[in-house]
Amino acid sequence: MPILDRAAEKIPPQAWFGVSALFHYLGPSFAVLLFPAVGVFGVAWMRIASAALIFAPFTRPLRTIRLADGRTRWLLAALGLTLAAMNFSFYLALERLPMSLVAAMEFVSTILIAFYGLRTRRNLVALSLTAVGVAILIDIKWSSDFLGLGFSALNAALFGLYIVFGHRIAERGAGQGVETLGAAMAIAFVAAFPIGFMQALKAFSAPQLILAGIGVGVCSSVIPYISDQFAMSRLPRASFALMLALLPATATVIAAIVLAQFPSQRDILGIALVMAGVALHRQAGREPIRAAE
Repeated sequence: MPILDRAAEKIPPQAWFGVSALFHYLGPSFAVLLFPAVGVFGVAWMRIASAALIFAPFTRPLRTIRLADGRTRWLLAALGLTLAAMNFSFYLALERLPMSLVAAMEFVSTILIAFYGLRTRRNLVALSLTAVGVAILIDIKWSSDFLGLGFSALNAALFGLYIVFGHRIAERGAGQGVETLGAAMAIAFVAAFPIGFMQALKAFSAPQLILAGIGVGVCSSVIPYISDQFAMSRLPRASFALMLALLPATATVIAAIVLAQFPSQRDILGIALVMAGVALHRQAGREPIRAAE
């Protein structure tokens, strides 16, 4: 898709990342409000289904899968299953834990990716500042719900895989990456169908719930995932992973606005350190992208 390649090139990748960061937790904030009416599995399925249906007309997932070679099909399957499992575990964690804590735990996997790609002392200092900032943010009733923490840890691990696989499909440019993402989302839809469809059925009799579910899909999976592809196509994987440290900060702010989960002075200090670390970081040349081990 040349038009997507041009869009990715004309706007700085940091701006695309900012769009992704904003919507990454704006959608889940609304999803939490839907849990009582639709249920966790139902909301997760509506998110995946609406995103898959929106991607399908302009990415033509069946064509992408049919023309892909064997290695690419394995990558599509891995990314699709990762997206499905990540969405379910994320919502199961959100049902039990504050969004800022779930977001902070997601950074544990990304900090390992950022550390792997370190090349300069300046970036080591930047990574240290962001790590301390996230450590401050993560100190929110750490042992209150072990099941919720388990789902959150699973989501964090899957989020790390999403970054690795996402960069793999972005190697050939933003346009090709979005097309591949559409195919992976179709696979996620198939995988999620037997898990969440029956619970989502209760929303089909209420148009406002259907519209809300579609809104969650657009805000959580369409806009941020496309923006990620635009950013990933131009940023080294380590730089992208370090910038993800902003997610716990944006999650804390959005949770305060949408869910009335207001940050403490300690949270504000953590946010400030994270922002300082990201500001200090300097992007190196794009490193070769390796497949997940």
